[in-house]
Amino acid sequence: MTFRAHILGAAAGGGLPQWNCGCDNCNLARAGEIPAQTQSSIAVTADGESWAILNASPDIRHQMADCAALHPSGLRELPLRSVLVTNGDIDHVAGLLTLREMQPFTLFATAGIHEVLAQNPIFDALNSRVVVRETIALDAPYELAPGLTATLFAVPGKVPLYLEGETVQTDLIGDQTVGVKLETGTKTAFYIPGCAMLNDDLRGRLDGADLLFFDGTLWQDDEMVRANLGQKTGKRMGHMSISGPDGSIAAFEGLAIGKKIFVHMNNTNPVLRPTSAEKAQAEAAGWIIGQDGMEIT
Repeated sequence: MTFRAHILGAAAGGGLPQWNCGCDNCNLARAGEIPAQTQSSIAVTADGESWAILNASPDIRHQMADCAALHPSGLRELPLRSVLVTNGDIDHVAGLLTLREMQPFTLFATAGIHEVLAQNPIFDALNSRVVVRETIALDAPYELAPGLTATLFAVPGKVPLYLEGETVQTDLIGDQTVGVKLETGTKTAFYIPGCAMLNDDLRGRLDGADLLFFDGTLWQDDEMVRANLGQKTGKRMGHMSISGPDGSIAAFEGLAIGKKIFVHMNNTNPVLRPTSAEKAQAEAAGWIIGQDGMEIT
């Protein structure tokens, strides 16, 4: 068994370029001067034949078309065995509506995330006689795809934007924002596209991992405010920033992780520019900036 992970989409919600944004990054991407990126998702396999998709982004049709390993092998035969969603955010569940053409697969999620999907009848387009919905308990290993074991665990985060009330807890610990531990043979990988902080429990889990995909939404906490693109900070949105004393570069110092890759990057993030000083700084600290189509074996 050889673990493979294919980044289907490296950007956060909205992608790069975002349809209504005229920031420097989006304009550069429209002009073809920096690579465009689709919305957050990865595909993983242990045998090279049966694949699981982690988070179904709104761009999933194009992402699967661009990934030859996910192409149909027959009239209605597909290497996709399962889809796992790590929270109820629109950029992680909207793609489920694209997967409604009576194609069998298993939809994995926690009870809390399944409840969010059940509250919106539009997701009934995924016919329950064909798409099996499996509820996964936290810290309980299960088979995500042949030869690939997954374990879900709570990470600090918040409920989806469309479920926010007047008071928002951004470091909520529960089953509505989860990370994924992936195991095959002796190798261990983690996928955490959304995380508000690196607490002691998470540090302990990640230390010694072979591979980590981690939340890289913003370079600095007030990035969107400085760019006049909104009033929310990264912390308010439930995301760690990459830089700064509370950022992920500093927080992960001292942890023994084989390969660290940022994913789920907002369209404003300067690390998306290949020649930026911020990208060079992240790489000097041992991080890889994820890109659509990047594959790790």
